[in-house]
Amino acid sequence: MVGAGEEPVPEPVGRPPTELPSPERPAVATAPESRFRAWLGSPLALIPLILVLVVAAVLLIASGFRYFGPSFWSADYNFVPGSPNQSIWGIGVFVTGTAITAGLALVLATVLSLALSISIVVYLPSTPSRILTILTNLLAGIPSVVYGIWGFVILAPYFGLTLEPSLRDAIGWIPGFGGPESAIGPHGILLAVFLLTIMIIPLTTALMREAMRSVPNDLVEAGLALGATRWEVARRVRMRSARLGIGSAILLGFGRAVGESVAVAMVIGAETKLPVSLYSASTTMASFIFYQLDSAFFYPDLLQFLVEIALVLLGIALAVNLVAQRLTTAEIATSTTVGAAGAPEGAR
Repeated sequence: MVGAGEEPVPEPVGRPPTELPSPERPAVATAPESRFRAWLGSPLALIPLILVLVVAAVLLIASGFRYFGPSFWSADYNFVPGSPNQSIWGIGVFVTGTAITAGLALVLATVLSLALSISIVVYLPSTPSRILTILTNLLAGIPSVVYGIWGFVILAPYFGLTLEPSLRDAIGWIPGFGGPESAIGPHGILLAVFLLTIMIIPLTTALMREAMRSVPNDLVEAGLALGATRWEVARRVRMRSARLGIGSAILLGFGRAVGESVAVAMVIGAETKLPVSLYSASTTMASFIFYQLDSAFFYPDLLQFLVEIALVLLGIALAVNLVAQRLTTAEIATSTTVGAAGAPEGAR
């Protein structure tokens, strides 16, 4: 009420009216919901760890560490079904085949993925960049057995009749490219490397592409403003800032190549001896398990040997993924810090 002759007092400008707390409103409305989420989320978050531990425990129990030792890492393997005690259980041949195929495929995939990522992020307009991204991602959805059939039926004759003789004549002086032909035909390491490269590219390209896109635009614009070309900015700014993400992509691509079994088994030739050239037939740890799994159920000694090879593969996969996750976390933290440091004062 305003009395006669009194002027109304204006309300303060810019300050909202004070609202008294309602006695019916509870003090903490989300406390039960928060407790429910914590109770439900904590066990669910442990499911991946529990699954990994279960898989590792089952493999450890099934293997019994029967063949682990110095001879386990030798290059001699000879399984005698009728006399298990006379068999030689060495995985050196399989480790060598895995290292050669996965290593060469990783080198080729890294170069091609970097070229694709730089083209998509830096050079191509939005529409071609989007189309190339979709086409690259489609390669990841093709099943491994389709790659294997394609390599076995289509690529193997071309490699054996055209590509391998041409390479032998042109660069046969380079170690690995001048060896003899495979005794079982065109199937061998070179064809397996080619297929693995195509299968790795979608994963490594996607991770490298996102790592380069996460670089703050302030750094890119600053490099262009100083007169650097787009290639110089891509090489000295984007790739340097995203080096941890690129390293993570390379590691995950290596894990993908090491664990591939079906496609490699269909084209590598399955010979249990050390290769003498890229044209030689060989085998990898994963493809050897794929080859011998049906026979292993009739021979318990062979089954235990395959389980121990699976343990080695599991250890490699865990180590590679843990290191890659570490690099990815460091990449996110670095990008966040650099982006906050380069932001205007009012935007922080």
